[in-house]
Amino acid sequence: MVEAHDWRYGSRNRTGVNMLTFNLLPRQSTDDAPPEEAATFGRLEVRVGDHCLTEGVAHDANDLLPGPSVSGYHIAEWLMWNSWRLRWEARPDGLRREWTLAHSLSSMGAGYVWPNIEISSDGVRTSISSSPTVDPTAGLYRYVGAPIFEVVAASEVEDAIRSFAKAVLILLDGAGVADTNLHWLWRDVERERSDPEAARLRRLEARLGYDPDEIAAADFRAAVDAVREFGGDSVEELAADAGWQGTTTLPSVKEVTVAAERTGMDLHLQDAVSLHANEDLPARGAVWGDVPAWRVGVAAARSLRRQDAMDGQPICNKRLAELAGAPTAVLDETAARPSSLSFVLAADDHARVALRSKWETGRRFDLARLLGDRLLGHAEPLSPATRAYTYRQKAQRAFAAELLCPYEAVCDFLGNDRSEERCHEAASHFNVSSLAIATLLLNNERSARNWSAVW
Repeated sequence: MVEAHDWRYGSRNRTGVNMLTFNLLPRQSTDDAPPEEAATFGRLEVRVGDHCLTEGVAHDANDLLPGPSVSGYHIAEWLMWNSWRLRWEARPDGLRREWTLAHSLSSMGAGYVWPNIEISSDGVRTSISSSPTVDPTAGLYRYVGAPIFEVVAASEVEDAIRSFAKAVLILLDGAGVADTNLHWLWRDVERERSDPEAARLRRLEARLGYDPDEIAAADFRAAVDAVREFGGDSVEELAADAGWQGTTTLPSVKEVTVAAERTGMDLHLQDAVSLHANEDLPARGAVWGDVPAWRVGVAAARSLRRQDAMDGQPICNKRLAELAGAPTAVLDETAARPSSLSFVLAADDHARVALRSKWETGRRFDLARLLGDRLLGHAEPLSPATRAYTYRQKAQRAFAAELLCPYEAVCDFLGNDRSEERCHEAASHFNVSSLAIATLLLNNERSARNWSAVW
């Protein structure tokens, strides 16, 4: 019989407050379950901060319970198998079955009613959402908690997964259940985490939407070549963009190089602006996990505007190009040659910039994004501005929005008139798209409510 002890495993933020916990209260299994299930059977409780995501009611009772009785083995196995994707794979453009199977706990199966919890990471911060059971008459357990959306540091989620899996392994070993699939997964993931090259490959696989060891040989070779030429972090951004589009194919080194020559223009990075003082910018690294990407981007843009004494005035094409070290012609939609990707490629003191949009407002926005990417400290040969929702790309978008159309200046321009016509006038005044104005307003309203910005 399993000892009735409350196992609580998870992670804490730097103030000591629980951010994510998987709790398992071991109970006697009531059926003829396999050894690994019987050894880890118990009441599961998942919490984010003060919110319980597994609160519900059993089908034969009315008492409110903190969670269902399930096999801890199955959830630990699922978490470990998907640990790289949960840690690094961003949400795609439109949910696909393959993505949902790796990010939604309700997809686990095995005969249990799992919680409606979705885990999605931008590489630095992870969003965790839950919702109640839709059909109140379905299943052995109904989840009745209110819909919840929380964001925590991705590293803390990773630690919580490892801690819970380790706790389940202790239960298995204590019951004499050895050499299970979970034991093998644990050893594999721990080995990969300790090997920088193996960890890099797993991150790339995850960004592309691959399960471990399922990357195609051609994609693997392309990734290795790209990392050697462009830098690992930037290639991961390309992989995330491919995943966002629903493909597993990275652009090759040749494709990017040819695009730079055919559609790009010379960029003089030595003439580009630098931030003289950036005390207001959050430090890169682990600290970023505590700071939303949009705050990082906005802080950099405001610092640059103060340094350049721009106040709340619009930025003309000539000045924007000067800030980036680019020719003004790069923003001229009549002379532009659109690329499949917006990027800066630097090699041997020579740099080229290519922009994806054929419209002036889109080219302005992407050039500002690439400027922000450099000012935020990314210095690999390739600097991409993609459509993915990684932390780096969200910071770029926030920087570009605040640089080109500062929120306070937009609010002053609009006054009390938020009509569609007035927003179009604001877009024309700041020479940005109407979508940029609408998203700027939406993000700032969300941030005021402590919601997640959608950049």
